[in-house]
Amino acid sequence: MKRKILNFVIVSCCIITPVAAFSSGDAAAGESKVIMCAGCHGGDGNSVVPSFPKLAGQGEKYLTKQLKDVKYGRRKIASMTGILDSFSEQDLSDMAAFYASKEMQISGAQEEKLQLGEAIYRGGNIETGVPACTGCHSPSGQGNSPAGYPMLGGQYAQYTAKQLRAWRTGAHDPENDGARNNDGDSKIMRGVAEHMSDIEIDAVANFIAGLK
Repeated sequence: MKRKILNFVIVSCCIITPVAAFSSGDAAAGESKVIMCAGCHGGDGNSVVPSFPKLAGQGEKYLTKQLKDVKYGRRKIASMTGILDSFSEQDLSDMAAFYASKEMQISGAQEEKLQLGEAIYRGGNIETGVPACTGCHSPSGQGNSPAGYPMLGGQYAQYTAKQLRAWRTGAHDPENDGARNNDGDSKIMRGVAEHMSDIEIDAVANFIAGLK
């Protein structure tokens, strides 16, 4: 019963999070605008370096928000400083649409702690107050594109684990450099990550890497 209540709470938070107005971009127009992104994220958004996230197949609304946040300094990434300054908001939407139109290449999971990772992703940890990830990111890891909840399935485990630790330590809080205040006033992700151990973070990140 407690597990059901916990999962209901996190799903409810995801559902009632306000959804801002969104204008879709032009994927064809975006192709020429992402050329300079290929060095880190790959020509089609499938990065070959685990420290750089894969963007292929990611939700367009989510990507557009991240690009705008980087451009206007709401999300600080040292390696992207100044890169988007000359792009208009329409350019950013087009770039997001291009990546969203591609298919992510699944990173693949390792066998170690795979069961633990799946258990946390699908059922959370009732003893420590960690809810299931499926409520916002779907059982298959595809996220919720219309709502702006990111796709996780197939992403590099190294990158996912780094982000979870940043949520846990407060590195993503609005007042800190590098913030990515995606969970807004509800603080869903910060509330989830703060109750996760290093072992749980690594296990769920590994499981996510093999999700499709």
